Amino acid sequence: MKMQESEINEAFRAEVREWMAQHLTGRFAPLKHASGLGAEGYDAQLAKEWEQELAKGGWTGLGWETRYGGRNVPLAQQVIFHEEYVRCGGPGRIGHIGETLLAPTLMAFGTPEQKQRFLPGILAGTDYWAQGYSEPGAGSDLAGIRTKAYRDAATGEWVINGQKVWISRIQHSDFMILLARTTPLAEVKKKSEGMSIFMVDLREAEKKGMTVRPILNMVNHETNELFFEDLEIPEENLIGE
Repeated sequence: MKMQESEINEAFRAEVREWMAQHLTGRFAPLKHASGLGAEGYDAQLAKEWEQELAKGGWTGLGWETRYGGRNVPLAQQVIFHEEYVRCGGPGRIGHIGETLLAPTLMAFGTPEQKQRFLPGILAGTDYWAQGYSEPGAGSDLAGIRTKAYRDAATGEWVINGQKVWISRIQHSDFMILLARTTPLAEVKKKSEGMSIFMVDLREAEKKGMTVRPILNMVNHETNELFFEDLEIPEENLIGE
């Protein structure tokens, strides 16, 4: 059995190498070995087209269940893909927040409607996500966030007020995962309680109460601080409780 598994995995490794050699060429050549946004040769639009090329080749959603359009390959082969991807000079992924963070969350806690709405675009490499977690007083200590969300009884929508900082890729994203406090700190037993995750349509948010301010620094110009002033989010964009 071990010999058979080894042969299957080595065949998979060869498949990855061959595909990368055939596709990370031509117009995608400038992306080779480019680590990500801000790196030499890394163009965001070209990186999105590369994500779509990966999707056409069946290399997105490797670990997703087949009912969601994934390949459900074993963990060992997922590791092999990432090893060979790097060895072949694969560029930093611009779609990873959606594919590896939001998608598994939706699969575990999302409604059927949320899965149907958001998963296909992530899998196809056509919808891109940012991550709205860190705040000026809460970087790695996410339990200390102060961005607040309350539900408007009249409209049923959630209303967001607060600030986020060091948010990457928002200029190149369609949506954002937003962590906000829905129960005041004074009313919870532990700081890690009373928070909720929302999905924000960035194309609408800037019209309805979100301000984006780029943070310029010597490393790159792809990080931002966000300000929310009565930003309304539909009730159906809350994930879980």
